[in-house]
Amino acid sequence: MKQGKYPLIITFLVPPLLLYGIFVLSPYAQAFQISTTEWLGYSPDAEFVGLEQFRRLLHDGYVWNALKNNAILLAIVPVVTIGLGLFFAAMLNMGGRRGRAGVAGVRGTSVYRLVYFFPQVLSVVIIALLWKEVYHPNSGLLNGALSAVGLPTPAWLGDPRTAFWCVLAVMVWSNVGFYVVLFGAAMQAIPRDIYEAVLLDGASRWTTMRRITIPLLRDTVQVAWIYLAIAALDAFILVQQMTKGGPNFSSDVIGLRMYDTAFGAETKFGYASAMGVVLFFLTLSVAIVALRIGRRERIEYS
Repeated sequence: MKQGKYPLIITFLVPPLLLYGIFVLSPYAQAFQISTTEWLGYSPDAEFVGLEQFRRLLHDGYVWNALKNNAILLAIVPVVTIGLGLFFAAMLNMGGRRGRAGVAGVRGTSVYRLVYFFPQVLSVVIIALLWKEVYHPNSGLLNGALSAVGLPTPAWLGDPRTAFWCVLAVMVWSNVGFYVVLFGAAMQAIPRDIYEAVLLDGASRWTTMRRITIPLLRDTVQVAWIYLAIAALDAFILVQQMTKGGPNFSSDVIGLRMYDTAFGAETKFGYASAMGVVLFFLTLSVAIVALRIGRRERIEYS
């Protein structure tokens, strides 16, 4: 049996690893190589320029503007999304009248879960086009409601002061439902005996949430923060479909800047690859920092 074990493992392990290397690791390696060239994407020749593309990035105002917008998304989207997710999940799981150890949810919990989760069944492109119509200055639902009550009707996506924040709001809206369900499932896994003991001591729901629920959900929150941070560093499809980075680059992000540089009029694949390398290390750094900050002694319960 032992003699046949390793050939069997190799038979099932090598093909997926080979596919992963070809279709995942190989493009990363090519991006690193292309970032050291002045390749235009369609010519067979690629002039080697070393780190010149990265030096250009340091003095590119458009890239710094895009990174600034990504930094704002990174600072706001995970915090607001996780905060709303925890609040709604807590209401659905322990926001009702005291009963069943005081952790009963509000009435109609299953319906609320369906409503919150609904954006997850839509593609990002559909969400972007849907909200683009909602924000439409003339026929949009939002301005129609504002006009009906006599309030001003802004241009929203056409105004540099509001376009970026409109996209940020859609990012939160499209993600919060998934984390409501995720946090709700994690809350249901917490033994009710813990809540019974806390409630017998007269703790309020807010104290129970802050002292018991959130500490026990720390691992889940950490994973949620990493996923949302990666989404905030990307945000390409949503921005590209809603604003194309405008007006006047006010909603530009590094993913869109990279795409326009590679597939725009100048087709600077080498320069775009340098942006991709920078984005890769930024994403990796954010994930590592989040994991190290969240590292702690594991809380166990039985």
